[in-house]
Amino acid sequence: MSHIAFIGLGHMGAPMALNLLKAGHTLSVFDLVPSAVKTLTDAGASAAESAQAAVKGVDAVVTMLPASKHVEGLYLGETGLLQHIAAGTLVMECSTIAAVSARKVAEAAAAKGVRMIDAPVSGGTGGAVAGTLTFIVGGTEADLEAAMPYLEKMGKNIFHAGAAGAGQVAKICNNMLLGILMAGTSEALALGVANGLDPKVLSDIIAKSSGRNWATELYNPWPGVMENAPASKSYSGGFGVDLMLKDLGLAAESALNTRSATPLGELARNLYSIHSSQGNGGLDFSSILNLYKK
Repeated sequence: MSHIAFIGLGHMGAPMALNLLKAGHTLSVFDLVPSAVKTLTDAGASAAESAQAAVKGVDAVVTMLPASKHVEGLYLGETGLLQHIAAGTLVMECSTIAAVSARKVAEAAAAKGVRMIDAPVSGGTGGAVAGTLTFIVGGTEADLEAAMPYLEKMGKNIFHAGAAGAGQVAKICNNMLLGILMAGTSEALALGVANGLDPKVLSDIIAKSSGRNWATELYNPWPGVMENAPASKSYSGGFGVDLMLKDLGLAAESALNTRSATPLGELARNLYSIHSSQGNGGLDFSSILNLYKK
């Protein structure tokens, strides 16, 4: 078993770290929120005084942070983690960030002799808890092979998208589509209910028809249709509106850089921006349904 530093213990990071503990690994953990650290220490992890302290003498590092600026701030600069991580250590950076940021950090890591992959995840908090996440990896085949024993304890599906940064590109494309389909599913359900249909009956029909998608099958946005979906828990937990808005912004940035047309992605970004501006940024992203409900 290995000694792992895990930094970033939010809705996704905490259950991922717990699954590594359950697999028998030793963890040194750090987060800016003390209660998040306590959840892991109660399960047997050791609390580090700082991120820099957490990575001392470990075999591998996992980070799960909110945005590009946090990742660059953590790893780069005179006090960055790359000044403290030993050469040869494997780093799995699991945040969803801009591909250009992932490449920047990976290049700096390589210059220090640190092995790094970008490995953003898909599958939501449910997948994080169950250990069934999808990892979308950018980096060398050798570094992915070294990471597999760790990734397999946190996820079920592991894809090699290409070189450094490729995992982020694939993840951004996936999440742009996710934002589009959730907004579209919410619009369809709201239209049906406005015309007298039962939301569960309509959801069942769509789930067995040509409009079926991940939302209708696993993450229905209408309260009460799926007992364990965030919609049935006042849209708590899950994947936040502001995080979806961030990812749609990354997609828009990528489209601008490559002169790609993403009109539906831009529409979804505008819808989520409106929804967030109305005080819903901390709710699960399926709460976009409330934009459509009468």
